[in-house]
Amino acid sequence: MGLIHASVVSLLPLLPRPVMRFLSRRYIAGETLEAALGRLQGLAAEGYAGILDILGENVVDEATAREVIGDYREAADAIAELGLEAYVSVKPTHVGLLLSEDLAHDLYLELARHCAELGVFVRVEMEDHTTTDATLRVFERLRGEVENVGIVLQSRLFRTPSDIDALGAGTLSVRMVKGVYLEPAAIAHTEAEPIRRAFCDCARQLFRRGARVSFATHDELLGRELIEICREEGVGTDRYEFQVLLGVCERLWREWRTTGHPVRVYVPFGPEWRAYSTRRLRKNPQILQHVMKDLLRRR
Repeated sequence: MGLIHASVVSLLPLLPRPVMRFLSRRYIAGETLEAALGRLQGLAAEGYAGILDILGENVVDEATAREVIGDYREAADAIAELGLEAYVSVKPTHVGLLLSEDLAHDLYLELARHCAELGVFVRVEMEDHTTTDATLRVFERLRGEVENVGIVLQSRLFRTPSDIDALGAGTLSVRMVKGVYLEPAAIAHTEAEPIRRAFCDCARQLFRRGARVSFATHDELLGRELIEICREEGVGTDRYEFQVLLGVCERLWREWRTTGHPVRVYVPFGPEWRAYSTRRLRKNPQILQHVMKDLLRRR
């Protein structure tokens, strides 16, 4: 798949905008908040909770970072007004982490306080390993000031069990992911089975310290193992949920939901959809494989 992946990715910048948008439309809600809200409402009618993510990262000027927070405040207002079971999820480099930890903290805090008044949760996302320490420091500061915040941790990274131990006492909400970034072998698992095993081990570790855990996966085998862990640890549906990407493996969503497991759908949107799609496909060939298999299955 390496050569095929490289060939396809090299062609992405050459694809006309309508073609690229057609390929991504099932996985990205659109360019506007209205489009994303429409998808959330459709999902809610089918029994799924949601997550709103405004696409973007690596902001390098303060004015843009503040505009991003304004957009997220507007999104939170709309979620509350429509009575949707949904929250917002924000990348730290989208709100100025590359400029300053203090700036990112202040903007997250502004958003979290605004969302708290609306009853909306805020997720601090995790990016590649170069930002992990700073992201965790920002999150721990926030936890001391507001309650409606959670974090993302990656089973791919060797450091994650130690990071879990280092998190302070108190209420903790974690989205557990495998990790979309292909990290160096010196600091991360690089094969599927060790990443899966680490995911399960981290889930157990989090449950044993009382955390609420969101399983972000489309891995059916892993899903079965996680359900068994919940049973073994005596964890009820108030302390876990599955989180899935819009348009990916919908059969699996339905199976989990109809067998009594909460499912929440991640809905990305925004004008940076093309840059987002291209970056993700370049960074992780597994995403391209997944998209192509799903498209072929539908054909």
